[in-house]
Amino acid sequence: MDLSATIETRIRSRNDLFQRFFAEEAPRLATASRDMAERFLRGGRLLAFGRGACATDAQHVSVEFVHPVIVGKRALPALDLSVMFGPWIAALVRPEDIVMGFAPPEGDDEVRQTLASASAHGAMTFALPGQVGTYAVEARTLHPFVHQELIELLYHVLWETVHVFLEHRELGHDVGESGFLYPFLGREKQAPAALEAQVAASIVLKVAEDAALRSAVACNEAGRIAEATVAMHGRLARGGKLIFFGNGGSATDANDWAIDCVAPPKGMRPVRAVSLVMEPATVTAIANDVGTDVVFLRQLIAHAEPGDIAVAISTSGGSRNVIAALAEARKRGLLTVALLGYDGGEIRRQSLADHYVVVESDYIPRIQEVQASIYHTIRESLEELAHDAG
Repeated sequence: MDLSATIETRIRSRNDLFQRFFAEEAPRLATASRDMAERFLRGGRLLAFGRGACATDAQHVSVEFVHPVIVGKRALPALDLSVMFGPWIAALVRPEDIVMGFAPPEGDDEVRQTLASASAHGAMTFALPGQVGTYAVEARTLHPFVHQELIELLYHVLWETVHVFLEHRELGHDVGESGFLYPFLGREKQAPAALEAQVAASIVLKVAEDAALRSAVACNEAGRIAEATVAMHGRLARGGKLIFFGNGGSATDANDWAIDCVAPPKGMRPVRAVSLVMEPATVTAIANDVGTDVVFLRQLIAHAEPGDIAVAISTSGGSRNVIAALAEARKRGLLTVALLGYDGGEIRRQSLADHYVVVESDYIPRIQEVQASIYHTIRESLEELAHDAG
């Protein structure tokens, strides 16, 4: 098997599906974003939930809204309630809220029931996927990884456009930092229908940018991805485990990748893995008592064994706590792998990763969307290598 060629094809294959989906859905997404903005202005909150790997989407959308990646954007109230979503939604939901349920392509009955309960309280509901909700979309693929990547792109688009409508509503022609996202807004406040139509068109353009970036990575980085995958397989075959870590949205990706390893889709074998960001008590204890720069380093010292693989996910390549953990991993003889954005940052410049893959972009949501395609492709390739090895 030509692993590099397979990886390139697999990564590129997402683009056609994603572009067709958003070409169809852009008008509805623009309307949904406007409705979300109106609810936030009335004091509504985003309440998100899911189970298993889908819970990491709830984590991701929550951190996107509470801690926006664009300087100057407001923090919007959002919570991940996945740990016990039925009772929590029942206790917290209000009519002005937005309730977002994530599920695998085949759906989840408990998620459906909880969304129905939220809707009965007057909340706006997102069924991702589903057939019933304020915004419901049926799964466009049965492939769980590709489905999840499409949904991530969807909630990133929602986040972007909610801020556009918030600022247009409150500030008129002054769109602030959103100007580079939606330059068509110009200097005149527009009628809602005209604004929605132009936002919908811009959504399609954003998805085209995502596709172009994914294609560039498939072309330029497939060889590096293949080399990293083979090296990771070698360590796993000798009894090692994967140790994932990252910050913010990258933390949710670390959790997702770890879950994809230990509780994979049907037909795939489990892979030994842990995520250092799945330990909130440990992370906050270390951050409080020692400092945030060592939240991964301290855990790595406790958990790492010489045959393990340290896998860092970072959009900047410059997070101090990620750099510290990778440096320690190198000292301990671990294989080090990094998924990076921008130009690879200090991790690339200091050669802290034996294998690195760079998504060359300076816009965090697009980096994360393509990084998801990369790590899902690595996970599939690890399965195939293990199968070939018997």
